[in-house]
Amino acid sequence: MRLKTKTIHCGVEKDSAYNSVITPIYQSSTFRFEDVGQTKGYDYSRTANPTRKALEENIAALEGGIAAAAVATGMAAITTVLHFFHTGDHIVCTHDCYGGTERILRTYRELFGIEITYVDMRDLASVEAVIQPNTKALWIETPSNPLLNIIDIRALSEIAHARGALAIVDNTFLSPVHQRPFELGADIIVHSTTKYLNGHSDVVGGAVVVNRRDLADRLFFLQNALGQGASPFDCWLVLRGIKTLVPRIKAHEENARAVAEFLDRHPNVLRVYYPGLTSHPNHELAKRQQHGFGGMVSFEVDGSIEEVNHVLRSVNIFALAESLGGIESLICHPQTMTHASMTPERREKAGINERLIRLSVGIEDINDLIEDLDRALRFKTIVPTSTRPAVVEV
Repeated sequence: MRLKTKTIHCGVEKDSAYNSVITPIYQSSTFRFEDVGQTKGYDYSRTANPTRKALEENIAALEGGIAAAAVATGMAAITTVLHFFHTGDHIVCTHDCYGGTERILRTYRELFGIEITYVDMRDLASVEAVIQPNTKALWIETPSNPLLNIIDIRALSEIAHARGALAIVDNTFLSPVHQRPFELGADIIVHSTTKYLNGHSDVVGGAVVVNRRDLADRLFFLQNALGQGASPFDCWLVLRGIKTLVPRIKAHEENARAVAEFLDRHPNVLRVYYPGLTSHPNHELAKRQQHGFGGMVSFEVDGSIEEVNHVLRSVNIFALAESLGGIESLICHPQTMTHASMTPERREKAGINERLIRLSVGIEDINDLIEDLDRALRFKTIVPTSTRPAVVEV
């Protein structure tokens, strides 16, 4: 089956009693044994659940992996993967990663002695320079959040494998529709299924996908031991969302490209970050590595913090909110929202400044979205204020 067909059919046939077309929600904590030591494949929902299994089989098929674990949140996915490692192990990570990723890596460094080095992974020589004998993984986020830098998955996977390390890719921003890291050499893929896979802003979830049996065995042990498994109803919601993933992601990209081109021409915009623009420094790599450019756009306002605040407060269709990947458009101020947990020094090093705004472009009418942004970017209506956006750490 091709990808679009897989989104609808893979893993869903779990109802042997009534042959329902849609996977049922098996809202049961426990399952009756057939006999002593004999089950129908399920005994306790923390260990396995038919609805969760359907989602795991579906996501594994979409990514081309051999197994997937559906967990409670995107952060639970990252936490589960971190338990593959031990005290004294070293991980090299994308320097402008999601703030929550940096926070949990910092926590594991402080509590468990896992060493972390952040580096601009676009520079392969810099990656090579920081690899140590105890380096066990390269943590690759591409496109990065929020600057949408594109990192060469194939090249970094080769670097990792040459040193016996794993290549881990966060594929949340593009989904398997626009990027398939296993085909480029990755070993582990993580997702926040809250985002494009679910696509409707009504559930939080995460997933880890692997393409090796030894990794799969460890993954399912950890999912059960840590109690990270996603609930049946949440899995059902994500599975429902995935059925429309292909047409949704194409609509997101179409709108995002138009928004990026509009912002790129706007006199009050200093810089636009969108890999689909030919002016993006990683545009050619994105064309080779990806199957589309996604629905995320970031830009810097050419003005003061008051003018940034004005934009954030003046939009009507774009909701000032966390998260991304839903059908509705969202606007975010990374410095005070998604990346508030980063130290000012690390944000500065990553290039995340107070002028930066991140957009999750939804699937509304593109004319409405552009008119909304155009109205907000008219600075002449500003009443100067020193008030900054509230800091919301998630």
